Amino acid sequence: MALAVVCQGCGIYSFSGASIPAEAKTVSVDYFPNHAQLVNPLLSDNLTTALRDAMNSQTTLDLIETGGDLAFEGEITDYRTTPVAITGQTAAMNRLTITVKVRFSNRIDDTKDFEQSFSRYEDYPSNQDLMSVQEALTATIVEQLVEDIFNKALVNW
Repeated sequence: MALAVVCQGCGIYSFSGASIPAEAKTVSVDYFPNHAQLVNPLLSDNLTTALRDAMNSQTTLDLIETGGDLAFEGEITDYRTTPVAITGQTAAMNRLTITVKVRFSNRIDDTKDFEQSFSRYEDYPSNQDLMSVQEALTATIVEQLVEDIFNKALVNW
């Protein structure tokens, strides 16, 4: 109880490293459509859900459908696999890269607003088919992307 009083007096509270204005009560995360040339049909749902889950588990903000004090929107702009670590005439490894463009609005302090692309990748052996490793790779990449987005918006790195 004493911690809550101290944090309210500060004007900004910190939860899991986040720096959120005390006036902010809600957060909204719009659906992130997939506009990449190569489309993973589950990626939009997975990314949107993961970002919503992060807001629920790492902040005390109420998650609402739209128009939150803090609001995230954007789209998946790239989903591709490319050869890396070429040995001789063939690639020893392939790289799955996902890029997402994010627009963040802070209705309490608009100096914190941003529009930025975030990109992460994971490598996998070229003797494995993308379909056989896609689920695990995208889960790892989505987790990294959500951490990057959360940190940029709420940890101010």
